[in-house]
Amino acid sequence: MRRLLLTLIVLGLLGGAGYGGWIWWQGRQTPAAEQAEGPGARGGRPGRGGPVPVTIAAAQRQDLPIRLDAIGTVQAFNTITVRAQVDGQLIEVAFTEGQMVKRGDVLARIDPRPYQAALDQAVAKKAQDEALLANARLDLQRYTQLARNEGVSRQQQDTQRAQVAQFEAQVQADQGAIDAARTQLSFTTIRSPLDGRVGLRLVDQGNIVRAGDATGIVTVSQLQPIAVVFTLPQQELPRVQDALARGKVLVQVVRQGDVQGREPPRAEGELLTLDNAVDAQTGTIRLKASFPNDDMRLWPGAFVNVRLEVDRLPGVTTVPLVAVQRGPEGPFAYVLKPDRTVEQRPVTLGALTVADAVVRRGIAPGERVVTSGALRLSPGAAVIPQEEGAPAPGPAPGERRLRPRQAADASP
Repeated sequence: MRRLLLTLIVLGLLGGAGYGGWIWWQGRQTPAAEQAEGPGARGGRPGRGGPVPVTIAAAQRQDLPIRLDAIGTVQAFNTITVRAQVDGQLIEVAFTEGQMVKRGDVLARIDPRPYQAALDQAVAKKAQDEALLANARLDLQRYTQLARNEGVSRQQQDTQRAQVAQFEAQVQADQGAIDAARTQLSFTTIRSPLDGRVGLRLVDQGNIVRAGDATGIVTVSQLQPIAVVFTLPQQELPRVQDALARGKVLVQVVRQGDVQGREPPRAEGELLTLDNAVDAQTGTIRLKASFPNDDMRLWPGAFVNVRLEVDRLPGVTTVPLVAVQRGPEGPFAYVLKPDRTVEQRPVTLGALTVADAVVRRGIAPGERVVTSGALRLSPGAAVIPQEEGAPAPGPAPGERRLRPRQAADASP
């Protein structure tokens, strides 16, 4: 019993000493924090902390384009697989893989000797029949003269006239055979059907190629201009149709930049057409745009981000979309006042884009609104404003900046 009583007394003394030490420590910390914070750091709002660093941007009056964003696929404007139209041995490949070619440039040659021989035979056959036709015409001329003097019968004259007509038809058939043989011979020289870029060679020199081969010899793709195919929800169809009815519809493609930190380059083109039906499974419609592709940066098969301009609002007041806040009474924005405090101002919004919001009423052009740091603000709060893209501001007049150690001591 005596040992238990002694233990309880010792624990009570230790607890009292600990509590007294904690009270002494709090008494030292509170004056230090109040001294470090200072009366000027409170911005006239006891217990609320100092001025809040914020980023601001000015409201602007500008012509605002209304764009629709989509993901598209780059496609060659025309792609042709060059195939052999006659059978034979491929004796020459006249292109380099990846070469730019013009319409009519020679791409390959097939052994022309069998087709040259067939052409020579057709020419000879026509010459033979032309000789027979000439003789038949002379005989007809003689029979005609004799028939006037009743030297031959009229039947013989008609028979000879039919013979002349028969040889004339044969000569015409021979000319057709010559044209066909010459055409077959021309097929032995394979030419590019359009301006474009050749792909990888599909057949090597020396192989036997046939007119029915499905693989072909090479593909030629037209890259200037080039096409981009993309889809939009069917709900956007009326806006796109209205834009097409007004005239030329601009389309932008955002490409990947070559250097990190550089704004991605953009290619500008024109909307060509809409598909003739909405995809019932996805509820989207396909669109096709054309781009000059002068720098050859758009490549078939690549995925790109597409921006379609369907309207342009002239002379509207805009603020960055991040400056617009939502409250119980509707949208509002914090507007910077000359005394470095903010005013919570309700706004009436118009069209919204990815980056900007149209303000119909509530903010005038030139007024500066808070774009970041608004979650820590309340009406009338003091702020340290910084323009977007500007370096960090210095201390405000009369403001004392704490050293890192002092700030750590003053923090709760």
